[in-house]
Amino acid sequence: MNKNYPIINYRILGKTGFKVSEISLGTWQLGSKWGEPFDADKAWKTLEAACEQGINLFDTADIYQDGNSEKTIGEFLKNKKEKIYVVTKCGRKLNPHVASGYNARNIRQFIHDSLQNLQREQLDLVLLHCPPSEVYQKQEVFDELNRLKQEGLIAHYGVSVERISEALEALKQDISAIEIIFNMFRLRPAEELFDQAQQKQVGIITRVPLASGLLTGKFTENTSFGAHDHRSYNRDGAYFDKGETFSGVDYQKGLHAAARLKELLHTDRLAQAALRYILMYPAVSTVIPGASSPEQITANAQASDLPPFTEEEMNIVRKVYDEEIKPLVHGCW
Repeated sequence: MNKNYPIINYRILGKTGFKVSEISLGTWQLGSKWGEPFDADKAWKTLEAACEQGINLFDTADIYQDGNSEKTIGEFLKNKKEKIYVVTKCGRKLNPHVASGYNARNIRQFIHDSLQNLQREQLDLVLLHCPPSEVYQKQEVFDELNRLKQEGLIAHYGVSVERISEALEALKQDISAIEIIFNMFRLRPAEELFDQAQQKQVGIITRVPLASGLLTGKFTENTSFGAHDHRSYNRDGAYFDKGETFSGVDYQKGLHAAARLKELLHTDRLAQAALRYILMYPAVSTVIPGASSPEQITANAQASDLPPFTEEEMNIVRKVYDEEIKPLVHGCW
């Protein structure tokens, strides 16, 4: 693919006004595969490949790769002439990760740390990183974010959430974006959140778009995951929210549902189809699949150039969801 002719399309990210690539880059596993050591050279090549494809938004967090994700992005963008937007998240450094830790002093420190890591004077967009539900009731947190915005340290702020109820509570504040899990195995946000977010010009960033890889259609019953890969140790939510791993779907059930989708949609490119499906929703500003290699970047980016789903194809996804997935997850998040 000629890097001078990116196939990516662009959308406006809520009230930020940012014109962002509809397929962007999530950097949870930047420079490695899940659970493996950080590789700075691989991280750099991944970021470069993203830029070559026309991707202009990187989603990161202060805890990703022990801070190496933010630091590498900051160094990478230091001499870039084109505008690349960076979304970063804060709060998960708290230990224990409890609501009381979300206070004005800590929020301000998180912002200063990310500014230093990213080598910036202002953060484009900062999100609270899946805090405990009661944090959304703490006006102190949002007052501090407003102060940081007034001081010019952040341009916009928003939330990354586990539950729709948390997103709806956050909509009462002056947020610019909501990051939420949404994919072929997690359809409830389209029913209960997207319209309200659009009405308030709040952008939707969709994460876990491939259900931790289930929606690539490449896994089998014999697929093994590393000991430090959350797909091995968090299937029952032992370490963090179960919904983060395979979107909360039982692995065997997910395999079966993915196989049905491949068959009924007549595709061997289920991952790209799954990304394109998400883009069928106008409320979605951008999708942030991760990538551990430049090749994955290229494959993800190509989803932006696929034809729209037909009504029949949309109905197929809904049918598989209703029959295979909905009883397992619909009421959980």
